[in-house]
Amino acid sequence: MLNRVAVLSDIHGVLPALEAVLAEPDVRAADRIVLTGDITAGPQPTQVLDLLTSLGDHVIWISGNADRELLEYRRGQRDTIPDPIAPWAAEQLREDHLDLLGSLPQSLSLPVSGLGKVLFCHATPRDDEEVVLVDSRLDRWKEVFNGLDTDVRTAVCGHTHMPFVRLAHGRLVINPGSIGMPYGRTGAHWALLGPGVELRTTNFDIEAAVTQLSRASSYPEIAEWADYFLHARATDADALAAFAPRDGRDHSP
Repeated sequence: MLNRVAVLSDIHGVLPALEAVLAEPDVRAADRIVLTGDITAGPQPTQVLDLLTSLGDHVIWISGNADRELLEYRRGQRDTIPDPIAPWAAEQLREDHLDLLGSLPQSLSLPVSGLGKVLFCHATPRDDEEVVLVDSRLDRWKEVFNGLDTDVRTAVCGHTHMPFVRLAHGRLVINPGSIGMPYGRTGAHWALLGPGVELRTTNFDIEAAVTQLSRASSYPEIAEWADYFLHARATDADALAAFAPRDGRDHSP
């Protein structure tokens, strides 16, 4: 049984945001750090992977759709990736990075004090791109949790970059938000589990981080990318409006 687990999701290759969160005392003291996917697709993919692998088995890894897409691109299994920065990020990865991404599970369960058996995944337990939101209808949650073991009473899902905690059919559902590409408000967002749930925000020097990324990354559009995402110029309303049609609500009775 783990007493404390820090959940870091959707880092998206933003090293200064990750470094700020890893410096948090509660993250350093956690029994494990769980990464719920989309670790690499961003401006500093190799630096982020090298830092995380240096932490050894303190870190538990889960693949996200963006990690899978980078691997598929490099392995010749796809010709394009919708995210403009992703093909560039894929080309930066070494073979050992690709081997690591190829070994990652889509989901896993861990026992956490106060929360019981907790399922960790990227988007939903059955699909790394499926969308569920804080206001998704209960029938949608029933659908995406279909087949899940009844003893899983807590589920942690990332993917949509917006933090929330809600109940759905008796299960506690947690989205820790995004470390590197937050929607709605600035800062690196993560969660601390055990014995309860705490949604956390780590604030860091945004302007210094934008400057660091602009100098350290060779991505051609890095200045615009860093300005947009680190300043969280996409509001939560913007993100919800973009994601909402993908959670099946338009097909509900």
